[in-house]
Amino acid sequence: MGIIRYRFERFSVAMPSVFILEKDSSARRLLSDSLAGSYDLDFFSNGTTIKDVIYNCHYDLIILDLPSQPEPFKLLRWIKSDLPYTPVIVTSRIEPADIVVKTIKEGASDFIAKPYSSDRVSHAVSQAIEERSLKNEIDYLRRNQDVIYDFEKVVAKSAAMKEVIKTLKKFAQTDATIMMTGETGTGKSFLSGSIHFNSRRAKRPFIKINCANIPETLLESELFGHEKGSFTGADRLRIGRFEQADGGTLFLDEIGEISMSLQAKLLRILEDKAFERVGGNRTIHVDVRVIVATNRDLEELIESGKFREDLYYRINILSVGLPPLRERKDCIEPLAQAMLEKICRSLKKKIDGYSETVMERIKAYEWPGNIRQLSNVIERAGILQEGPIIRMDNVIIPTTRQKMASEGIDQSLSPTQASEKELILSALEENLWIQKDAAEKLGLSPRTLNYKIKKYNITHPRWRKNK
Repeated sequence: MGIIRYRFERFSVAMPSVFILEKDSSARRLLSDSLAGSYDLDFFSNGTTIKDVIYNCHYDLIILDLPSQPEPFKLLRWIKSDLPYTPVIVTSRIEPADIVVKTIKEGASDFIAKPYSSDRVSHAVSQAIEERSLKNEIDYLRRNQDVIYDFEKVVAKSAAMKEVIKTLKKFAQTDATIMMTGETGTGKSFLSGSIHFNSRRAKRPFIKINCANIPETLLESELFGHEKGSFTGADRLRIGRFEQADGGTLFLDEIGEISMSLQAKLLRILEDKAFERVGGNRTIHVDVRVIVATNRDLEELIESGKFREDLYYRINILSVGLPPLRERKDCIEPLAQAMLEKICRSLKKKIDGYSETVMERIKAYEWPGNIRQLSNVIERAGILQEGPIIRMDNVIIPTTRQKMASEGIDQSLSPTQASEKELILSALEENLWIQKDAAEKLGLSPRTLNYKIKKYNITHPRWRKNK
């Protein structure tokens, strides 16, 4: 009795550790040849101290051979009870259906019949390790997100925002599709998380995807997944976001950017809770609560033939509009203070607050980029500030109204539109008129920035269309 160890040090990075209960010497050799070099292997034959070894060594994976233990299912049940996050692969030379079924019901991640191939072993082990890492990551995110995504942590000092939070709390208790509208940066993504983690689906996955950030040709695969070989580059099966979110919530940001052909498929899954992967013919059923968001006028898109009317009515079951920051002035100061505290924690700095001049400027500004723009301004100020009080020399806030006449900005624009145009121009200039970099600076998708550039008739000699 004892442990045979196969340990490899590779760039001082710890490899996943695998406990293997196996008596047969030929099986040991195959496992060693298949796994050694990628995993730390501990081979064990039998003995009364098995549980102690498993419990104390914190293995990433356990491989159990059924005949190697007098009561294999008892050991399996103990592992899944005391170490629920440790995956177990069961092996055996006998493969009756009832044994395989019982093995899986008892919590095993996989069953491998002997004699097994090296490829089969390698695939099963790598998949089990990957699933373990994913589960750990999901649990970690849930523990943290439950704290972050809290309606009580939303700064809602204005009457308009208080009404929004009140409404969303009611919406969270349903399974109906929710649509949030509002300008870029008003907090739609954050509030989608608050809805999920205050619903009955809180213990299930919460998946977010920005439809504008993914090329149209890849978005279908991203949402619905694809079969291996379905198109060039599809070298493996991919599980889409709808499958990943099964039982939970899927947040589709910038839904107004989805193509008409994809809108039809989205309508089907909302109505039937069913879809097929790209390149597949098997219908997959899911239970997903969908939340959508947009900063576009969908009714205007319908009029121009760019958005399906039937899809609009399907997603507009429960809708709420988020007011821009300029319409909730009471929220600006507490938001600015909360953001400063956050950046100070991140930077491990102590900054007490803002000078009166800075706070007056912050509260007076229109904030066309809303909360996201405010956050960026404060983050920059927090990084640069050396003393205990944020001073004006570290704060960049455009003086739009003063510049409109002097810089020849279109007087037909509203002050808010003029502020937004100036902000875009500033970002473009700062990033050498590279739209992709400017979009990242503004917190917008390239597609949304391009839309706004056309809206405000912004142009530059270096752009391709002007050459």
